[in-house]
Amino acid sequence: MKTGDQIVQELPWKWGVQGKIFIIGGLGYLFDAWDIALNGFLMPLVGDEFDLSTGERGLVATANLIGMAVGGVLCGSIADRIGRKKTFSVTLLVFALFSVLGMFSPSYSVFLLFRFLAGIGLGGCIPVDYALVSEFSPRKYRGRILTGLDLWWPIGVTICGLTSTLLIPLDGNWRWMLGMMVLPALLLFWVRRGIPESPVFLAKKGREAEAREVIDELVRKTGATPEPYVIPEPPRRKGDETRGLAAGVEQLRRLWAFNARITSVAWVLMVTVMLVYYAALTWMPSILKEEGYGDTASFTGTTLMSAVGITGVVASTWLVDVVGRKWLIGVSAPVATAALVAFAAMLEMQTAAMIWIAVFGFLIQLTIPAMYAYVSELYPTMLRASGFGWASSLSRVATGFAPLLFGSVMWPVLGLTATFAVLGVLALGAVIWMAIAAPETKGRELDEDEDALDEATAARTATGAAEGEPVPQ
Repeated sequence: MKTGDQIVQELPWKWGVQGKIFIIGGLGYLFDAWDIALNGFLMPLVGDEFDLSTGERGLVATANLIGMAVGGVLCGSIADRIGRKKTFSVTLLVFALFSVLGMFSPSYSVFLLFRFLAGIGLGGCIPVDYALVSEFSPRKYRGRILTGLDLWWPIGVTICGLTSTLLIPLDGNWRWMLGMMVLPALLLFWVRRGIPESPVFLAKKGREAEAREVIDELVRKTGATPEPYVIPEPPRRKGDETRGLAAGVEQLRRLWAFNARITSVAWVLMVTVMLVYYAALTWMPSILKEEGYGDTASFTGTTLMSAVGITGVVASTWLVDVVGRKWLIGVSAPVATAALVAFAAMLEMQTAAMIWIAVFGFLIQLTIPAMYAYVSELYPTMLRASGFGWASSLSRVATGFAPLLFGSVMWPVLGLTATFAVLGVLALGAVIWMAIAAPETKGRELDEDEDALDEATAARTATGAAEGEPVPQ
């Protein structure tokens, strides 16, 4: 007899059912993109208003990205414990609140504080969104759906670029740029309240009656033929009763106990690929302005990169189930970085530079959607949000300090071309390690490797018992 998880993963895809969750989850992802892209537009404007050095301007992005790192770990762990739905809604509310407060910042230090706090709220969106969408998606289409979720990213960056460019003539333009995001974020918070909890999560938590209610409703709404199924009793795992910071630490232990090679691949991939992308996204307006482009022209370069990236996501959505996740990531990531090196080498030729920006925008958006789908699929249900959250947060920490390092050391000392070349070598090393250490996830069941988690937990529990620790019943 099939399990409830298998029923959900074998349902037909319906836009009015799973598609609704895809759209609402994607809109949260759009705001994440919008906010991160906004850092690049805020840096020169806030820098001019508060008379900041290059290093101090880099802190604008650093504060926001470090906040997102904290939010990713915190919200990913919370979502794996209390559920996707509650965490799903609160993240945007926190983001909207501190974005509003950021508009009225009287000083640079207060502005940085509010950008950090807004980042905590928004940083929780991506791991929760990917966990929720993946757990409602039919296995047959899951790769395409998770990859397609990334389509919202370049749309968000493009909207950010267009609105920021239009607001340049206004007094206090950077304050209005912050305010533009708040109302739609609050509307999305309201809409998210109607999303059901993940039935896969409910089943793994032993909440059988709630899981059956959601599954039966999904079967009815998708028009699938009802059939009997079982909800297996979930195993009790050591640490299930821990709370707060201890819960986050316990989840981190579980990630490495589950599979150290997989976790290392997830972390290395996320850090290197996002380091390349955020270096370009965050500093592009400043790089172009340094070369003599005006405010409008320098903002246009970032907007072009993101607009072309929309076609990259569409292509990635198709290719991810044709060539598989590993091949798509392994080829596109190093080639995208090579395009960035070519951009830096031809920066003085404006037409050629813009062409290479567009090429990079296309190629990096082949990589990122496939990578996000891949990392999400590498973990079983009870580690999915926290596994993605820890990998995402580590990348936010690395990329959070990158703007400061990039503007203060790498760009001035190495030069732009050599800096991007170094990032390219790191990306190449990451995809080589992925090829060696992690499996392809195309077509796999979401919890195909959950036995490995239970075996690792059982081994740790037995060790704890031998050392006199209480064994959970």
